Amino acid sequence: MIFLDTNILLYAICPGRDERAKAEIAREILRRDDVALSVQVLQEFYVQSTRPPRSQPLSHAEATALIEVWLRFAVVELSVRLLQTALRLKDRYQTSYWDAAILAAATTAGCNELLSEDLNPGQSYDGVRVVNPFTGTSGAV
Repeated sequence: MIFLDTNILLYAICPGRDERAKAEIAREILRRDDVALSVQVLQEFYVQSTRPPRSQPLSHAEATALIEVWLRFAVVELSVRLLQTALRLKDRYQTSYWDAAILAAATTAGCNELLSEDLNPGQSYDGVRVVNPFTGTSGAV
């Protein structure tokens, strides 16, 4: 199983020419069956994809429809245990809380890879290795 960071979902909906290659990679990843994500990732996707400063924001209905499609994946729910794990990871690795919560969710889902361009590619955080699928760093998909 692989865990997806929010940026994978956001690139999948990018209409711009500048991000075309990343959008194609993200869409290919979303065709896989061995994917997990979290409620946090879906929340972040909704907020970022619908916000007005975005060049082409999605409507509420469009974002909600995509989230419904992605619910086919394993989704880690928010819990006190996840919060506690995230706080421990934040302290241990000196990441932001939000990155630590994604790492905690990946651990909870039993994933050994997190696809993201935000954390250090190749670094392992308690057994979850970060892979940047857009650069191929650390054995990307």
